[in-house]
Amino acid sequence: MSTTAPARIGLALAGGGPEGAIYEIGALRALEEAIDGLDLTACDVYVGVSAGACIAANLANGIDVREMCTTLAGDGRRARGEDHPFLPETFLQPAIGEFFRRGTRVPGLVFDALREWARGPADMPLSDSLMRLSRALPVAVLDGAPVRDYLRRLYAQPGRSDDFRELARRLVVVAAELESGAAICFGDPGYDHVPISKAVQASVALPGLYPPVEIDGRHYVDGVLLKTLHASVALEDGAKLVLCVNPIVPVDLHNGHGNGSGNGTAQSGNDQGQLVDRGLAAVLSQTFRTLIHSRLQVGLAAYRERYPDADVVLFEPRRDDYRMFFTNIFTFSSRKAVCEHAYLATRRDLRDRAESLGPVLARHGMHIRHEVLADHERTVWDGLRERRNGHHATALDLPTDTLSRLASTLDRLEGVLDTQ
Repeated sequence: MSTTAPARIGLALAGGGPEGAIYEIGALRALEEAIDGLDLTACDVYVGVSAGACIAANLANGIDVREMCTTLAGDGRRARGEDHPFLPETFLQPAIGEFFRRGTRVPGLVFDALREWARGPADMPLSDSLMRLSRALPVAVLDGAPVRDYLRRLYAQPGRSDDFRELARRLVVVAAELESGAAICFGDPGYDHVPISKAVQASVALPGLYPPVEIDGRHYVDGVLLKTLHASVALEDGAKLVLCVNPIVPVDLHNGHGNGSGNGTAQSGNDQGQLVDRGLAAVLSQTFRTLIHSRLQVGLAAYRERYPDADVVLFEPRRDDYRMFFTNIFTFSSRKAVCEHAYLATRRDLRDRAESLGPVLARHGMHIRHEVLADHERTVWDGLRERRNGHHATALDLPTDTLSRLASTLDRLEGVLDTQ
């Protein structure tokens, strides 16, 4: 009897800033617990954009989601065995050097502007010459160097690497070249010599927030400007199942059916007020999220046509998920809340879509652990506490029953029949 090689599995993670990264950690923890056969540190290809590039690079380096959750559970302090406490402040350091460098150019720019005006035509207004002063404006308010330094230290640990070519799994970090607007896949031949930490720094360099990153004489910025997920990179690499996590969705205040956490708490959209009343930041956030999400939907439709023999499964917050839109993650308790919220929301999503997802996962040798999802009291921190008590709490440790095993078998059978 001949055997077939297992289907290639890809993981594509979108951006979303520090909050998005934390959401992805919680969502991925829910997926690895509830899907039998899924090992998030053993995917065949990882694709990361912006904040998602950080998580993808960690997984490709063998840093599992439980370990990332532990960094959130430790209140930012270095816990025993923890060598990389996750501090979102790393992403929020002011670009003091950029302000200083630009400021030192002001005297020279003023002198050049006045000289140009004095030598120019008589009808040339002084304001035209003074426009060159705009070159002194900082191109960013935050410094991306601490992000690179954090990752470089993290990947210097034994068994990890800051070199794409030394990884056991394929990793692609997507950024956009500023001068051409083209998408660049760091990790591909010709770009795999760039340190992973620097590639991630380039991928998170959202214009206006972080300065462009210079690599080999060219400048790169956030890859989310071109596409939200870049799941096509994994599909073109031969992945037959691509799991995607996107934390960026616009909020819908007109349909207040709950807070998206799965706890049944009602929360009317009217209680949140109008977005315009919350100022410029809320308006810009909603605009950005809407643009990003609409482009994502177009991309997913195109994947179905271009790769009919592959499955792309997306996990993201609901449109009435007010907590993801309004939460401030600058306090550590809020960061833990976002991780827990993402975990519960993803578990609820898996329960709601179990009937349709079961056959899809079965085609790739996986199945949903219904007994895991049936535990409505379980939190993302339960597994961490159990492990600290000497019990390695994976979903396999949870009790199974006959109905669950039967459902899993039927999922597998249906997948085989669909393939045939």
